[in-house]
Formats: sequence, C-alpha cells, structure tokens
Amino acid sequence: MSPKHKQELTAEYISPRQKAYLSAKLRHKRFVQISRVLLLLAFLSLWETATRKNWIDGFIFSSPSRIFNTFSTMLEDSTIFEHVGATLLETVASFFLVVICGLLFAILLWCSEKLSEILEPYLVVLNSLPKSALAPLLIVWLGANRNTIIVAGMSVAIFGTILNLYTGFREVSKDKMKLIYTLGGNRYHVLTKVVLPSTVPATISIMKVNIGLCLVGVVIGEFIGARCGLGYLIIYGSQVLSCVHIKINLTSPLKMA
Repeated sequence: MSPKHKQELTAEYISPRQKAYLSAKLRHKRFVQISRVLLLLAFLSLWETATRKNWIDGFIFSSPSRIFNTFSTMLEDSTIFEHVGATLLETVASFFLVVICGLLFAILLWCSEKLSEILEPYLVVLNSLPKSALAPLLIVWLGANRNTIIVAGMSVAIFGTILNLYTGFREVSKDKMKLIYTLGGNRYHVLTKVVLPSTVPATISIMKVNIGLCLVGVVIGEFIGARCGLGYLIIYGSQVLSCVHIKINLTSPLKMA
C-alpha cells in the first residue's frame, strides 16, 4: 500500500470535529507566525522613519538601512564571518562546559549531603556576584586569550546551573526512590533510573537559559581581552563614536566663531 493511499484512508476516519480542530490549530499557528513577522517589520519601519524624519538622532541610534549597508560591506570583505565565528565558537564551548561541569557537580552534591550543606552558601554568594566584575580579574589571572573568554562565559552561568540542577534533584519523588531501594537497587540505580530522567525537562529549560547567559559572558570577556568577536566590534564602535564626539566638541566653537 502506497503512502498516499494510507493517507487517504487515514483522512476518511477523521471526524468533522477533528478536521475543524486541526484547521483551527493550523490557522492559529499561521496567525502567530505572520504576526511575529509583521511586528518585526513594523518596528524596523518605525525605526527607519524616525531616523529619516529626524525624530531621533540617526548618528546615535543609526537606522536599519545603515546597519544593512554596514553588514553588506563586512559581508563582502568576509570580516563578519571572522567575528561571528569567534564569538560562536567561544559561546558553544562555554555552553557545553557549563552543562557538563554543572551536571557533574550537581550529581556530586546530590551524592554527598554533607558536601552540599557546606558548599551551598558559597554557591549562592558566587551566583550573586556581578559577573561583569569578574572578567577583568580573569584577564589578569589567566591572560588575554580565548581560553579566558570561554571561562568568562562559563562564570555567568555555571553557579546558577549547579544550584538549579541540585534543587531539581532534591525535588524528585521520594516514593520512586524508595521503590528502587525496595527492589534491591542502590544509589546509582536511583540516580540513573529516577533522578536524571525526572529532571530532563528542568535540564532542558536550564540549557535554554544558559546559551544566552554564555553569550553574554563571552561578549563581556571580548570587551576586555579579544582581538576579534562581536564584543570587540562593540568596543571598537564605541571608541570610534567617542573619538567623533570629541572631534565635534573641539571643532564646534571654531565653527560658531
């Protein structure tokens, strides 16, 4: 039986209410997608119009057309690939290290209750530290290189990851653990059969947040000790803007005279 024939037979067994429900779901999905695109286009149009009408200072806020022209220029000489590639590599590396180290450390805390009681206050304090203040110290301690930037990206997310994973481990059903022990299992079986599978949704949610946090940490590290990357481009742009402002301030009295 061909796949087309199977699809026709399946369609015959779908009730009208099911067809109406599927059609409504499809319309809702299309409405959401179109609304997202229209919202983005409206924002870009408003931004471009405000710049052209001088409602905002185009020198400070730029405009979508200027950004597109700059992007096209960087695309032609391939410099954008170098900067984006460097930041992407550092972000992915720090993200995977955060996931692996955070998971292993959370398992270690779960296995040793005494160790968790000792280290939990320190983890809370380290998680509350302003991570942007750690980047200069890391540059001084480890040097201005790519490894330091990866560590800076890890420092933003690692402590929160450990605390959240450990909290998720502790909230696993005690009855399921007792069942494993009753059936003759040990702590390893509890970890692999109950704890880790039960915390998969929480782990995925934490990973979604961590990819953004690692990007922030990497960009902060590139602000200080990088020769390429998106953070380097941001600092370069701000320095050029400062120089232009200083030049304008120095020449404006002469123009008025």
